[in-house]
Amino acid sequence: MTSTTSPSVSTVANAEKERAISTITTAFTADPPVRWILPDPHQYLTHFAELVRRFCGSAFDNQSGFVAEDFMGAALWLPPGVDPDGEGMGVWITEVVPEEDQDKVSAFFDEMDKYHPHEPIWYLAMIGVDPSRQGGGLGSALMSHALERVDRDGKPAYLEATTTRSRDLYARHGFEVIGTIQAADSPTMYPMLRKAR
Repeated sequence: MTSTTSPSVSTVANAEKERAISTITTAFTADPPVRWILPDPHQYLTHFAELVRRFCGSAFDNQSGFVAEDFMGAALWLPPGVDPDGEGMGVWITEVVPEEDQDKVSAFFDEMDKYHPHEPIWYLAMIGVDPSRQGGGLGSALMSHALERVDRDGKPAYLEATTTRSRDLYARHGFEVIGTIQAADSPTMYPMLRKAR
């Protein structure tokens, strides 16, 4: 018999942000764009958490980081007016990415910037579920929880899908593909927008 109870979702307390970052790190182990940037396993495990902190760590300060089922899933949203730390990201690329790959990685982030809306939006910077729990509805629960807040705010929402599977999940939540992001030999990402409701 299957349970019909919805997964529990809560806001991440600032004191527990490292647990949420660990969840994201575990979830992104096989993410195509991330592993294109950090293909070496040791490099990935050593440096990805800092990428999360710089790219979307301000979610914790804005009470827009959410977790499901005792940190088995996590979603880090940036509210309107809050952006990733672009300067910090540039420093991270310089310090972590091999010099011969820095231009193509920077070009990939430039392509991401081209699609990122300039209007005030809710930006889902990262969402992930522990691989041992994927396919069990935690991603959908995280999306539904956050989108209630987005809709109360009356703003559009934006994200980049890194796989066709995640693209299809986001489409079920009202996001529409607005282009493709690709640079050099990178995997394709799908920028997606959900209009204000």
